[in-house]
Amino acid sequence: MKIVVIGKSGQLATELSYLANDQLDIICLGRNDINIEDKSAIEAKLSELKPNAVINAAAYTAVDLAETESDKAKKINGYYVGYLAEVCQALSLHLVHLSTDFVFDGTHSIPYTTTDTIAPVNTYGESKAIGENLLFQAAPNNSCIIRTAWVYSTHGNNFVKTMLTLMESKPELGVISDQIGTPTYAKTLAQASLHAAINKLTGIYHWTDQGVASWYDFAVAIQALAFDKKIITKCIPIKAITTADYPTPAKRPHFSVLDKSKNANIFPLELINHWQTQLDCMLNNLKNREE
Repeated sequence: MKIVVIGKSGQLATELSYLANDQLDIICLGRNDINIEDKSAIEAKLSELKPNAVINAAAYTAVDLAETESDKAKKINGYYVGYLAEVCQALSLHLVHLSTDFVFDGTHSIPYTTTDTIAPVNTYGESKAIGENLLFQAAPNNSCIIRTAWVYSTHGNNFVKTMLTLMESKPELGVISDQIGTPTYAKTLAQASLHAAINKLTGIYHWTDQGVASWYDFAVAIQALAFDKKIITKCIPIKAITTADYPTPAKRPHFSVLDKSKNANIFPLELINHWQTQLDCMLNNLKNREE
């Protein structure tokens, strides 16, 4: 079986590349390999490679910068997704597309379901919502969307690695405590995405790890586990701050926990774990990689 991954250098694409084996060919395409701005170029490349399915892991993810680069964000996360979906539909290729919890407004007090109305509060979320809508217009029966959140891994830029660096270099930290969601280890997100591609799942799915946390909760857990594993050499005070204390160009949803209740009947149970378990696993992998 052959899977093409659009996106090459990101956390998800990197984890997907590790899943290749003798029976599974995973080809990751970066911007030098495929021009996602050109529908005919997309069609030519996919016709040449002849994959069984496509996973779109390419995205514009600079949430704050999107407020001043809205056209760029909407093209990459929105209109170009439509091009890809149209090509996949024409070539009868199943498409798995990654989206975000930021399509929701954050006003709920219970987890968002896959059928809840989307209402993004920033340009990044709006751009991802455009992509979702265009995908289902073009390929409603030949694609699926996986919404995720707070993705981290042993490589790339992410909250966990940033915290580890700051914990070694700063005397104290202030971390936001009134934005609530769930972290996602990219390793199991990759396995879930591959499962969706191989089994040609359709519709919308929510995928994060289990449980609920604030960014403050996440930071406290990172420090405790990392210090215990001797990844960092000291513990520093971590202060809980509010969103108002740390203004950003883009508004963030205050509550963006995703309802994943249907996943146990669809995805392998070994992929479904609490975020603290997943964080422990990631830090072990990071430590082993650095030794």
